[in-house]
Amino acid sequence: MTREATVLQWSLRAESVYFSGISLAHTLGVKIPGLFIYFNAPSFPYQDHIIAFLAFGLAAFYFVASVDPVGNPIVVRGVLIASAVAIAGLLRINLLDELKLMSPGVNLQHFWLQTIMITGYVSWLFILHLKSR
Repeated sequence: MTREATVLQWSLRAESVYFSGISLAHTLGVKIPGLFIYFNAPSFPYQDHIIAFLAFGLAAFYFVASVDPVGNPIVVRGVLIASAVAIAGLLRINLLDELKLMSPGVNLQHFWLQTIMITGYVSWLFILHLKSR
């Protein structure tokens, strides 16, 4: 396996751990910045549970992609597409006026920073995917 493929493999596994952390934080209702993107906005327990099981699914998806990222590029592409859609969703939420109205006084810069960081990481994965082929 090339150096890029090895880095891609471990980067995908790290993202699996990250989404496992998101799942755990939402299951427990512990609003940790980074694991709870909208950590200082109000939420309901049912929303947290939905996010928890979806994040667990993404964690599993990332882990499966990490098993053989070069031999199974379609799985890596799938996880990159799912991540791009998730980022688009976060961008849309960040732009909603409802978020500002629902949480007056909440600093939206935290949400944008986390969205930018996630976008950067997914871009990193995309570049590694291209280089490892």
